[in-house]
Amino acid sequence: MRARAKWLLGSLAVVLAASGGGYAVTAQPQQEGAGKSGQHGAGLPPATAPVQRGDLGSGLRVEGTLGYAHERKVGAAGPGVLTWVAGEGTAVERDGRLYEVNGRAVRLMYGSTPVYRPLKAGDKGEDVKQLKRNLQALGHGTGLDPEDGTFTAGTATAVKRWQKAHKMPQTGEVAKEDIAFAPGPQRVRRNDSAVGDEPGPGKPVMTLTGTERIVRFQMDAAKAGAAKTGEQVSVRLPGGATVTGKIDSVGGAAGPDEKGDGGGPGGGDKKAKVEVVVALDKPAEVGAPDQSPVSVGLTGETRKGVLSVPVNALLALAGGGFGVQVVEDGRAREVKVEPGMFGNGRVEVTGDALKEGMQVGIPRL
Repeated sequence: MRARAKWLLGSLAVVLAASGGGYAVTAQPQQEGAGKSGQHGAGLPPATAPVQRGDLGSGLRVEGTLGYAHERKVGAAGPGVLTWVAGEGTAVERDGRLYEVNGRAVRLMYGSTPVYRPLKAGDKGEDVKQLKRNLQALGHGTGLDPEDGTFTAGTATAVKRWQKAHKMPQTGEVAKEDIAFAPGPQRVRRNDSAVGDEPGPGKPVMTLTGTERIVRFQMDAAKAGAAKTGEQVSVRLPGGATVTGKIDSVGGAAGPDEKGDGGGPGGGDKKAKVEVVVALDKPAEVGAPDQSPVSVGLTGETRKGVLSVPVNALLALAGGGFGVQVVEDGRAREVKVEPGMFGNGRVEVTGDALKEGMQVGIPRL
């Protein structure tokens, strides 16, 4: 047998770079004599594993956090003292109270345009349409045209009905301090102010989210290509249960990695991160608490019906390239291979002399 090839375990840097879908393999020099053993005659390896044919996935598992969708902060629309606030974890639906200032309730209405002015007769705009839709949904706006963005006399009448239902002065106008628009039902994630505080500019009253459960995790920006919008994923919950979901968005800024290389403040490169959000297929079935740690399995690329061997079966051949050590009839021989995709501790290999079921050498761990 020609000069012994070197086992790649410990000397092969396998870089699973997700950028562009490529995978690079770099062989690094070993010390002379490495990989030899006086306990295995005729060059036999200490252990073997079979060449397998099947599907190979390049998926990876990342750590994430269970949360709720669309986090946003809500501030008071006017001066005063906070006299009541919905508790953390409370779900608030249309017309429900979020908080009170000077005893005056701020109620949730559905809409994407925020409240930026009082609404009164003659006003026009998307916020007027949103108000009309909410008044109709609450049973106060019979006959209103929700596609007409004009605050009409009929709108004022509907507002008075709504005000009467809450024992408010029936002015027919909606003050900025009366409502807050949000896209749908909201959940109070955190109270940023307490009863007795005086909310003001730049001082939010509370942090809200949607009520739909999601998962967030971060990835290095350079590897974010491994996560694709719409891709199916699995999520392992606390306790071991697994649920499914789809990647809803990729690329929200998550800030740099502050860990560096462990050399103290400012050590190492700060890697840019992106946030990935997973929408769960059946969010109502997830009962784990907010901010629970979860594990997300990314599918990645899948190769169908390929030959693969354990990653540590690869050899750096003395003449260049890579191979495996095939063991047959008590003898070992080197077979040159071309490594392909890596996944789940295995590597795709192609070679004319390689067949399914062959035993290849691996170092004993």
